[in-house]
Order: sequence, then structure tokens, then C-alpha cells
Amino acid sequence: MPLPRSRQADRPSTDERGRVSTERRRNAGGRRRADGPAGEPRGNGGRRSRDGYAADERAAASRRRPREDDGFWADEPPRRSRAPRDDFDDRPRRSRSRDDDFDDRPRRSRAPRDDYDDRPRRRARDDDFEDRPRRRAAAETAALESAGPGGRRRSRDDGHPDDGRPSRRRRADDEGYSGRRRANAARSGAAGGRRRARDDEDEYDERGPVKRFLAKAWKPALITAAVLFVLGVAGIGVAYAMAPSHEDLEAKADAQLAANVVYFEDGTTEATKFGETSRVPVDIDQVPQTVIDGVLAAEHRTFYEDNAINPVGLLRGLVYGGSQGGGSTITQQMARNYYDSLTTNETSAIDRYTRKFNEILIAFKVEQSLSKDEILQQYLNTIYFGRGIGVQAAAQGYFGKDVSELDAAEGAFIGTVIQQPGNFGTAVPGSEMYEILQERWSYTVDGLVEMNAENPDRGLTRAEADKLEFPEPKPIEGDDNYSGYRGYIQEAVRSELESRYGLSADQIARGGYQVTTSLNEQWMKYAEEVVENQKEQTLNNSGQEIPEETQFGIAMVETSTGQIKAFYGGPDPTQYANQSLVQRQQAGSAFKPYVLATALEQGISLRSVYDGDSPKEFPGLAQPVNNDSNRSYGPVDLIQSTKDSINTSYVQLAIEVGPQAVIDTALAAGIPEKQLETAEVGPNIALGTMSVAAVDQAAGFATFANGGYHMPQHLIVSVVDTESGEELVPNDADILEAGGTQAFSADTAADATYAMQQVITPDHNARLNDGRPMAGKTGTSNNAVSAWFVGFVPQYSTAVGLHRTDGQPLVLPGESSIYGGQMPSRLWKAFMTKVLADVPHEEFPQPVYAGEVRNNAPTPSPDPSPSTEPEETEEPDPEPSMPVPSFTPPGRDDDPCDNPWWTPPECEDDEEPPSDGETTPPPDGEEPPGGPVGTRGPFWGNNQVYYRDPE
Repeated sequence: MPLPRSRQADRPSTDERGRVSTERRRNAGGRRRADGPAGEPRGNGGRRSRDGYAADERAAASRRRPREDDGFWADEPPRRSRAPRDDFDDRPRRSRSRDDDFDDRPRRSRAPRDDYDDRPRRRARDDDFEDRPRRRAAAETAALESAGPGGRRRSRDDGHPDDGRPSRRRRADDEGYSGRRRANAARSGAAGGRRRARDDEDEYDERGPVKRFLAKAWKPALITAAVLFVLGVAGIGVAYAMAPSHEDLEAKADAQLAANVVYFEDGTTEATKFGETSRVPVDIDQVPQTVIDGVLAAEHRTFYEDNAINPVGLLRGLVYGGSQGGGSTITQQMARNYYDSLTTNETSAIDRYTRKFNEILIAFKVEQSLSKDEILQQYLNTIYFGRGIGVQAAAQGYFGKDVSELDAAEGAFIGTVIQQPGNFGTAVPGSEMYEILQERWSYTVDGLVEMNAENPDRGLTRAEADKLEFPEPKPIEGDDNYSGYRGYIQEAVRSELESRYGLSADQIARGGYQVTTSLNEQWMKYAEEVVENQKEQTLNNSGQEIPEETQFGIAMVETSTGQIKAFYGGPDPTQYANQSLVQRQQAGSAFKPYVLATALEQGISLRSVYDGDSPKEFPGLAQPVNNDSNRSYGPVDLIQSTKDSINTSYVQLAIEVGPQAVIDTALAAGIPEKQLETAEVGPNIALGTMSVAAVDQAAGFATFANGGYHMPQHLIVSVVDTESGEELVPNDADILEAGGTQAFSADTAADATYAMQQVITPDHNARLNDGRPMAGKTGTSNNAVSAWFVGFVPQYSTAVGLHRTDGQPLVLPGESSIYGGQMPSRLWKAFMTKVLADVPHEEFPQPVYAGEVRNNAPTPSPDPSPSTEPEETEEPDPEPSMPVPSFTPPGRDDDPCDNPWWTPPECEDDEEPPSDGETTPPPDGEEPPGGPVGTRGPFWGNNQVYYRDPE
């Protein structure tokens, strides 16, 4: 329909419109025409219909902007920013269909209805395009582009000149996008109603950082993994080819063996030597089935059915780096023994993993080249059995027989000792290790029964196994290198080479090491002399010998280094286990210094007061705690509690500080963690329920003399591999170089040492005649099962402990009673007098009395105050009287003057000093302690053993 004349009159002429359009094209660059080329039918102008974008706009929404030189009539005209077609249904629309709530939808901005004929109309497609007003002037387009992403069309009411466009096409520049345009632009990433070039866009990736990273990294990761896999396979192949074959293993087994040489502290005086120097291989046909079954029952019951590798054992080896096993199959053990002879002193996990990897390769290679019988033959000829390398040497060493003569019980024994050849090979009847050996033998016999159940051709039936008896091995044949203390030195060196230097029993047996110890040869002789002299003296005085079950432990440690300078092992290493380094017994009251140190660390002063009466009941203990002879001491401080070894006050102190804290202090001071298994944690830990060895106590008390720093106790100073010249490094080298680990403060060490100095009274059996400062603590367990004296001077700490191998109470002829202050103290004095003859005197630090003074004794309560009402039946006393405390310690009723906290009037003139057994008086200017009883801590189970310390 043609426009009214009034409207046509207002329109610019064709020439004017042409000039405006040309100017717009030049300024707008690649703007899209509203219609098609000249002379062709008009397009849809890119306008939106009620159903959304025009089809050509949706198709071209993501096309790039043409280059600058493409010109206005380029084949790829720029498109306005449009949302992708796939989100068309989600974006707001400008118009709806008329049948979809047409009357309720918001209307577009229109001119009033009454001037409908005057408003601009759309033209039909066949109208003249040139007569149609343009959308936007070039200046307006430039303004919108310069306005950034928020730029939009201006509305008429902003003062923008009216260019003839409809009002619905205008928007305010300062509002940015609005309505559907803004929503569509946000989704499509466009800005300002015009699509930007892609290199100017900052597109948002909805995948998230992890997915974006994986999208970019998976290809490089896959390539890297492939390369590593190829290299790994190639490396394994090369390593497999270079791994030793079974011929190499045989040659290594036949290599010349060398002895280990052990020296005293001077590095030149030989103490002993040991090691296997030859072996006698046998053919598998010479080994009876009883021995083969015994070895398999103990080590690998399914050897003939399994492959070279045990997956479970392999996993354990990988997790622990080979330190906790892993070579569980016979083939793996043979490979392990080979590499044990090549690798020494593995100091890192990498070394252990490397060794484990090599073992696996050897096991596979051997499995491919040898039969099961051949593998077993080589295994039996090359491993260490504790008394020789190879099964033939083991048969001779344990039973004095040829291997072909061993029966089923002896065959099971041969298989049993493979687990711990160094310990089982030297175990003597009655020792703890001998009991472990018997238990392991029973395990092997049970394995024979299991094997028979799987394969009747192997093992034993249950009836046959029940008839077997444990075979007693013959005593170790001692020579000059194994007699007296030399044999004990040899065993101590073997043990420390394994525990501190990581050498296996097989490596030690093959020898070739030069070992320098910290032992003083003369002091080792002194230890033997004092024990022999005591035995002779007892015989002369009483006419009776000390029972042979009696064990004498003597161990001496240098306080500043932790080096073991001397010890008494026993009379015969072939008959008795080391009585100072191995055997252990209950510590008794010699454990109380660790309780004292714990209290001092928790801020409890030496002057703190506790109840020393006896008997006393404590929570968690089934029976009351008694002092020696059931004596009551009343309120006592920690100095007197230590001096008189008062059990009741120390149990109360242990409850206050916590038994576990006491255990922690003892461990930090030098008590090995393995001793925790000998006692339960409870209040009576203060009475020494834990069993310890003499060297443990010597090291623990050395920590007090060393200012609270513990130096790990050790015997070996250096180990050199004579074949390579390499000096091995112990696993505690860093601690030794750092000066030890701090167990408690120097103030705690000084105060505890001062309390232990009070134990050494002028008439004490351990008091040295030269008058040098010394400190110590006695200890006697319940029923005198053990007796101790542990004493130290600033330079050295020595522990002396007596007990019996059968666990019965000590019987010492000629002794009126058995206490740590008697024979153990005399032995300590005799030994230390000889040792310290040329050692200069040194002083202990002065006490600092650190911490808070606490009163945990019962508080005396006065009599009830007199009534204010007169009493007719009572007459006043002729003399005034002081209220008397109702608390009177038992045992003191006969002497009312014997009260440190209150003096009756009749005793005021008594100025005699208190005796040694009285409580240390409080400091000047302080009132007698008072207050409520201290906290007793948690309850413990009633399964505690009752101990009474008779000191």
C-alpha cells in the first residue's frame, strides 16, 4: 500500500538517500545490506521474524568478518552477532505468534493508534528499496563500536537526532544491550550488536579447568607414557641379559671366603676372629628326603608347584624395599644371597629397590635354565645355616653327622635355623632364644603335616609328626677365639653388624670385614675378675657356692659417646647367653629415676611433698602398695623419696605424671623399645615391673650424666670391607655426629642427679673410697627375683644386676638379706675402683630446684572449734592448749616430737638435727606445704601384678 502524501513529502529524495547510503557504507566497512544486490528481489534484510532469526542469519551467525580489502560487496559479508541456532528456543524472543497469548504479551513501543497512518511502515518486498530509510547512520555506527561491549543504539529521548528510523530500533547508548538483544549477545559472545573478529574475542570455556587441561594434556601424556614403556621394556631386556646366570652363582659360591677380624679400642689388639673359610657342596641325591621336606616345610611348602616369584612376597618387598622380606621363594632367596654378597651397607631405599629388582631378574633367569631339583641343590649348598655354609656343614655343626644320616626331627631342625641362623646357631639351653628356636621347630613340624595333606609323597602324617621330639644340638665347639669373653665379643659384634650396619647373616658368615670396637681389653678382664672374686669370697665366708643359675650382669658405658667400654658376658659363651647385653630382668626401684625425670619435666619441684605412709591403696591396683618392712614415712619430698626408695610416694607420683609419660622418658633415655613387651603400663611402673638388660640401664643413667642427652649405646666404632676398602656407615651415624638426642632438659638432669647423689650415704656399699662425686640408685624386685645397683660418675655409667635363669628368687649364701645395696653395690664398687684408678675427678652440676613446689600429702585438719554455748559439765583446762592436727602418720605415735610440720610445746627445746631418714625440711621462710591431695589420674585395669620394693 502506498504511503500517504504527507509521509512521502517528508522523505528525502532518491539522490539524498544515495549520498547517505554511500557515506554509511564507507564508514561502516563490511556492514550487511538490508536487501540483495541491485536489480534483484529484495531479501529479508536480516530482520527477525516472529519465529526467530532469519534463516540466512542463523546459518551465517558464526562466520568470520571479512578482511579490510574485501569491501562492502564481499562474498562473505559480516553478520550481526546472533546466538547459535541450538539455543534458539532458550533465548527471549521479540515477538510471539498471535495465537499464543497475544493480548497478554508486552507490546513494542509504537505510536498512538490514532496516528497510525502517520507512522513509518514496513515496505513490501517489491517496494523500491531506495525509498526506504536506512537503519543507522555512519556516525551512530562508529559511536556504538567505540562504546565497547556495552554500546547500543540511542533512543530518541536521549537527544539523538531523528534520522527517520522507527523508535523501536533505538536504544540508549549508556544502557548497553537490553532485552533479547542483550541476552542473545551474552550467549553468543557478541558485543554491541555487531560481531567482532575472532582474534578480539575472549570466549568462555564452560568445560572447567580440569577438562580443559586434560583436553590439552592427554596427547603429550600418551606419547610420554609410550616412550617410557618402550624404554622400560628395553631396559628390562638389557638388565635381564646382563643378570648373572646360574653358572655365575656357582662361581660366586666357590669364591674364597675370608674371616672377620675384631679389634679392641686401640685398633691393633685383636679381640677375636670368626667367619667361614670353606664349604663342602653335596649333590641333591645325597640329601635325604627328611632334610628336603624339613627345609621346604620351613621356607617354601609349595616350591615344586610355584613359579620363581611369589606375588605376595614381591609386593611386601616393594613396599618395604626389601627390608621386611619379599624373597620368600627358594629361587628368590638364592638370588638374594648372591646379591647379599655383592651389596653391603645399603643406606637408601633406592639401593634396596635396585637390589630387589635384580633379585627378581635372577630368579626368572635361573628358573628358565635350571630344574627345580637343581635350584634346590644350589640353594642348600650356598646358604648360611648358623654353623657353617651349606647343608653338609650344618649337619656336622649341629649334630656331628653326615647330612645323609639326619632323621625327620633333625631335618626339621635344619630347615628351622634358616630363618635366624645367626641367633639360632648360638642359642644355648635355657635362654630366651632357645625357646624361640623350639617354637619355630614346632612350626616346621606342622608344616610337614600340611605338606603331607596336599601330597602324600611329602612330609609326615599327623601321627608320625606327634612322635617327633625336639633334637638337642651339640654344644658349640669353642676355640681360642670363642673362649671366655672373646666368644661373647664375637656374638655381640655379629648382632650389631646386623642391627646397626644392615648386614645379613650370610654376609657376616662369608667374612672379609675388619671391625674395631670400643672395648677396653683390661676393663673386660676387670669385669671377669670381680665376679670370680665375689664367687670365691662367698664360698670362703659361707662355705657354699653361689648357685650356678645366678647370672651377673655388668655393663659400662661412656656417658659422652654411648660407647660400651666393658661388660661381663658370663663364664662360657657355649653354655650361657650374654648376661649383660642379652639377658634381662626386672629393674625394681632402679626404674624410679625415670619417674623422677618425668615429674621434673612436668614442672614438679624436688621439694614437692607426697605421702610416704604404708600401706596405701591406689586406683587401678588390686593390692595395696607397701614400703620396705611396711614402714611409714609420713609427708616426704622427692629427695627423701629417692634416697629411701619410698614406694608409696613414687607410685602416687607416677599416677600424677602419667605412666605412659614415664615410659616415654625411659625410652628417650636409652631403654630399648623391645623391652615394652615385658610390662603393662600402669601405676606400678614406678616399682620397676619392666625387664631390662644391664647395658640398657647403664645407657639410661648415662643420659643423666650427659646433661639429658642420650647417645645410642653401641659396641662397634668402625667396619671396613677389606675387599673394597669401603668403610661402612651405621644407621645411627647422624645421631652420633649430632651429639645425641635430648631426652630431657639439663635442669632436669641436674636435679635428678642431685637426688640420686643422696642415695650414696657415707656408709653405702657402693661409695668410692677416693671421694669423687657419684650418684646412683638401688633396685630390688618383689621377692628378690632381681637386685640392682646402677651408678655413675660424670664420665662413665655402670649397671650391675643379679638374677637367676629360672626366674626364682635369688639365693646368695652368706647374705643376711638380698637388696640392691648389698652384693650388687659391692660388685659395682670393686669394678669401678679398678676402672677409675687413672680417671680424673669431675664434678656434677649443682641442682637448680626447678619447677613448682606441690603438696600432695594429706592435709592435717584441726579439732572442731569449741562451741560458743557454755557447757555445764566441762571445766576449762588449767592451761591453754593448741589445736592438735588430727593426722598423725602411722608408726609415729610413740614419738610426738617426730613431726616435721608441727612441734608440740614440750618438744620446742629439742634442737637436735634430723636424722638421715627424716624428711628434708622446707626452704627457709616457707610454711609447711598444705592443700588438697593431688590428682591421681585415670584408672587402670586390675590385672596389674603387685610389687613391693624392699629397699
